[in-house]
Amino acid sequence: MSEGTHELRPPSRRAIVIGGSMAGLFAALLLLRQGWQVDIYERIADELSGRGAGIVTHDELFEVLRLCGIDSETARIGVAVRGRCVFAPDGSLLGEHALPQVLTSWGRLYSLLREALPAAHYHRGRNLEALAVDAEGVTARFGYGETARADLLIGADGIFSAVRRQLLPEAMPSYVGYIAWRGLVDEADLSPQTREALFDSFAFSLPPGEQMLGYPVAGAGESMEPGQRRFNFVWYRPAAQGSALRELLTDVDGVQHELSIPPNKIRPAVQQEMRQAARRLLSPQFAEVVEKTSQPFIQAIQDLETPRMAIEGRVALIGDAAFVARPHVGMGVTKAAADAWSLARALEAHGDDIAAGLAAFEAERLPYGRAVIKRARDLGAYMQAQLLTPAERELAERHRKPEAVMTETAVSTGIAA
Repeated sequence: MSEGTHELRPPSRRAIVIGGSMAGLFAALLLLRQGWQVDIYERIADELSGRGAGIVTHDELFEVLRLCGIDSETARIGVAVRGRCVFAPDGSLLGEHALPQVLTSWGRLYSLLREALPAAHYHRGRNLEALAVDAEGVTARFGYGETARADLLIGADGIFSAVRRQLLPEAMPSYVGYIAWRGLVDEADLSPQTREALFDSFAFSLPPGEQMLGYPVAGAGESMEPGQRRFNFVWYRPAAQGSALRELLTDVDGVQHELSIPPNKIRPAVQQEMRQAARRLLSPQFAEVVEKTSQPFIQAIQDLETPRMAIEGRVALIGDAAFVARPHVGMGVTKAAADAWSLARALEAHGDDIAAGLAAFEAERLPYGRAVIKRARDLGAYMQAQLLTPAERELAERHRKPEAVMTETAVSTGIAA
């Protein structure tokens, strides 16, 4: 695409999507299938990477993939497990729960969506600097004087959304008092005993005030064959705002990062303390997973809740640009897909009245986003650095029990808008 101002392409309605990750790709694919002219503008110049993060799938996600033209049966989206289990500190089983599920990776799902979108609709290295809404449409301005104009702009640019920052600057993410260590280890690097224990389940280990979970995902080259898969883990640990968090997020060069840190910049002493804690606190199976993960990374857990998802009759916020829930609900990508489908459906129902379509979309998805946030806060209550109310203490006692962890983590039931 050449630089300069891009004219509206009649007779189709045109949409600009800011952000080329999951939410943006879902929205673009769905609107293209409805006859819209759609262009995605992604800030990052290189192809996106999810650091191999694992993703829990739900029925709603498979339905939206189908509506995007992706057959989940033939695409081999992920690795199937039979259920959940919790390991005691000595490695014995504390409990089991039958719950078949498919676990995938960020990279696998992203590659399927990118392959489904014609390359001409995806533009990398475009950093949104400003946007202007008027009665006829919306204009986006990028670096080097490039502009684009359309009937609709969709903010799908994540937790630090430039779209949201310009239109709803008061809606900011907030740190919740604990972090997650995340990582991937090759199945072949683990002992036979650990492979047998972990690779057919969504597994947990529950140190006091903490939670470790993990599950198998595709390996190198998206292989799902036994012996060639990987194990994805997430270990939630308290880290109070202030000195504890600063210590974790100060890199090898002494630079302090605000909420995340490049994996290759994590100080060896920080990694060493984490591995020592794993041997001390986790079941032997998970301690081995941590020990053999070459480059774990830190994610500071945050909440984000926006008061609006439809703005000025021309702008929509979807996915993490609107709501970011703690990962305990395992709904991030499914919620983004459902946001995109709700938006496409509402716009189709209201024809040329885009403002009415956006209002209907917001009426449906805003209450749901709030419900997901609440549910995630409830599930994570016992990992808060401080529990201030009796209600929080009651939630903490409920959600630290193995039975509750197995039945309520990363499931779509229990979320009522």
